[in-house]
Amino acid sequence: MRPSAVALVPARAGSRRVAGKNVRALAGHPLLAYSIAAAHESGLFGAILVSTDSEEIAEVARRYGAEVPRLRPPELATATSPDIEWVTHVMTGREQEVFSILRPTSPFRGAATIRRAFERLVELGDRADSIRAVELVRQHPGKMWVLEGELMRPFVDQPAEGVPLHSLPYQALPQIHVQNSSLELAWSRVLKGEPSIAGGRVAPFLTLGAEGFTIDYPDDFERAEALLASGAAELPSVEVPA
Repeated sequence: MRPSAVALVPARAGSRRVAGKNVRALAGHPLLAYSIAAAHESGLFGAILVSTDSEEIAEVARRYGAEVPRLRPPELATATSPDIEWVTHVMTGREQEVFSILRPTSPFRGAATIRRAFERLVELGDRADSIRAVELVRQHPGKMWVLEGELMRPFVDQPAEGVPLHSLPYQALPQIHVQNSSLELAWSRVLKGEPSIAGGRVAPFLTLGAEGFTIDYPDDFERAEALLASGAAELPSVEVPA
């Protein structure tokens, strides 16, 4: 029997890097609409909840088929507010066994991606508390530095002998994965006791192609439009008229 699940879509108003990011239009619809559409199409969720501190964003979310049970308090919507605060705020009183965080900044993450990740979490069962989207890093931490006055030191510890990591070609470095914003799925039990959105046992979900693409900076919108124009990516189907 499939566990019950709820989709959580965070959409606070105060983005610093891209003003109005969550409701900025991409291919005729606000960015927020594609995460809601993908959640609906997946058929996995008993509810799709948007967490926002803005009534304007809440109206957009409702128009595209999500629920906004209550606005996020301002103290939970700052640039430094940890996710666990708003997740706890939204999940209080809910009984679903699994929650998924679907951030609007990953518009190419579709229903098939969500279903693939969900099936993996269920397959893992008690062996994992959560599953999180990752991809191979492009900028390897072995080649990163910390500036200290006139000099700098490697960010990560270097081997005691042999060639330093910063002097090796990328292909010779150990494989490192970085999380992206595509999705997170967790058993709701992680919210009990010492609350966490991930728990202590996090399993990887390797994103493929554009499903891990993240819009974090102004020029990312241009990159997203280029991916669409070239056919390298596609958006979830939105049924609401533009």
